[in-house]
Amino acid sequence: MKSRKNKKSEIKIEKLKDLITYQTDSIVSRTIISKKTGTITLFAFDRGQGLSEHTAPFEAMIYVLEGKVEIVISGVSYNLKKGETIIIPPNSPHSLRAIERFKMLLVMIKS
Repeated sequence: MKSRKNKKSEIKIEKLKDLITYQTDSIVSRTIISKKTGTITLFAFDRGQGLSEHTAPFEAMIYVLEGKVEIVISGVSYNLKKGETIIIPPNSPHSLRAIERFKMLLVMIKS
């Protein structure tokens, strides 16, 4: 990891997938940025783990860092793998299930 200091904080170059680790039969999350206008969060899902159907009042972008996931948005199923992304429209019912262990970056924009 490379880092440099500036007046406000230390600036680091990191690999996102290395900032979070898997736990057996669990979902792990780590918030990277949290602001009034949105959040950036990393997730690691063990195989078979998932999130039940829910909605959010704002857009969300999922970027798969590694592994495979099934995401269902408004009743339509999408299978994503490493390097792929999908945008979930506001107020759309969605759920996800880890086909195999996977890590994702979730970006939520609130404004």
